[in-house]
Amino acid sequence: MDDYLQQGIHGAKQTKPDERRRFLTTLRERVVIALTQREVIRNGVEPEVEQLMDQNQDAHLFLNGNLSYPYLSEYIKAAEKRGIEFTIVTNKEYDSELGLVLAHDYAIDKEDIYLSKKKPMPKTAPVKKKGFFSRLFSK
Repeated sequence: MDDYLQQGIHGAKQTKPDERRRFLTTLRERVVIALTQREVIRNGVEPEVEQLMDQNQDAHLFLNGNLSYPYLSEYIKAAEKRGIEFTIVTNKEYDSELGLVLAHDYAIDKEDIYLSKKKPMPKTAPVKKKGFFSRLFSK
């Protein structure tokens, strides 16, 4: 009886509430990719996210409602183009560091869910420094 009253007052009990707050109402085990707020506000949609949207069209896109709409709109357009449902999640009590989460409604247990940091670095030829004595005795 007490559980029934508590549920009526506070709502249904949630599993892993801290994890759900961090991953914008979903669980870590369901996530395909997650972007930080800083990654979301960069110009343009990340190509890796578009590729994963193409591969996971039955997934759901969760966007952090604490970000300005112009930053979210590019991802919303990309999701709508692929027929992916999206939800803008605003939690006044907890501001997740994540800005975007693409997730299924079942566990996939993907190991690496964050945007890869393996961006190709432009290769430059090493600059050969001339020492003090080579400048003095050069011809």
